[in-house]
Amino acid sequence: MSRLSGIIDQKLARFLIVGVVNTLVGTAIMFGLYNLAHCSYWVSSAANYLLTSILSFFLNKYFTFQSSERSAGEIVRFALNIAACYLLAYGIAKPLCRALLSGVAAGVRDNVSMFAGMCLFTGFNYLGQRFFAFRGK
Repeated sequence: MSRLSGIIDQKLARFLIVGVVNTLVGTAIMFGLYNLAHCSYWVSSAANYLLTSILSFFLNKYFTFQSSERSAGEIVRFALNIAACYLLAYGIAKPLCRALLSGVAAGVRDNVSMFAGMCLFTGFNYLGQRFFAFRGK
């Protein structure tokens, strides 16, 4: 339980608040591009994370993790974390949903996969930002 108390705290609550804002904006971008603009799975999901990562950086740096570090290293760590979490989350979600929903229309399967990717990304991203990107000195 003591390990969880180091993860479940006010930082997690603030991260989730920031996440709600990013999720609302990002979901509109991703599902709008996929369903309305007919962009591909990868373009739609990548646009979501590319555009909302900028907002996420500033909100999580100053509000969630209250980082006072001013370095290029922090920006690089944040970008590496976002890229790794994106590739891992969506790389897991797409083949998993393809296997589990093989009899379902591709559009439905991709929408479910993008939702699953969002969920996986959130968990991976919290851990990466807390313990890697904004880890402090």
